[in-house]
Amino acid sequence: MPASLPAAASVLELHDRLLRTPGWPATLAPAAPEPLWFWIETNHHNNCLLWAEEDLARRTRVTDAEIAANKRAIDRYNQARNDATERVDEILLVALRLVDEDSARSDAPLAHVPEGARLNSETAGSMIDRLSIMALKIHAMQAQTERGDVDEAHREASRVKLERLRQQRDDLAGCLDALLADCAAGRAYFKVYRQFKMYNDPRFNPALVAEARSAG
Repeated sequence: MPASLPAAASVLELHDRLLRTPGWPATLAPAAPEPLWFWIETNHHNNCLLWAEEDLARRTRVTDAEIAANKRAIDRYNQARNDATERVDEILLVALRLVDEDSARSDAPLAHVPEGARLNSETAGSMIDRLSIMALKIHAMQAQTERGDVDEAHREASRVKLERLRQQRDDLAGCLDALLADCAAGRAYFKVYRQFKMYNDPRFNPALVAEARSAG
């Protein structure tokens, strides 16, 4: 496999290390020097911020304005998370020579498909995004196993869930390695898929279009 492609174990190590880093993600920005790792880190950064906002949005003893602020932050971080996922896919596909480099960042990238290769429905970037979320779930569930304000039944149930989450992440990591190896060998390919989140775009969201018209 080309040296420019990430090993899943390295992705997992990065995710876990960042979650253990004091100040992450609130006071630390992505700092990886290589473009691929910068965007993997950026994806994780926004997933971490999104996770925190999702918790806050479930509060029941705060004002509606505070929840509205949480919901807007969730939209912002979710968009940034998806943007970073697409950048990861672009970089990987260029490295694999599976996309025309000049069109890679356009809304209609031109794929180079090896003869006989199978199309993978999930992209490598989306798998890395899922690994980021799995790291967050594992980190949070680990904390549940260490709580002192709950009974042992809660901690034991959390340990069972934690083991299942670890198994799920390991399985997904193996699938990522297999996909990238198959792509490098010409046996598989994936594409850059744009999320086209229309509700975040004032040009496409009908409610925002109507607001703009009424304001005009």
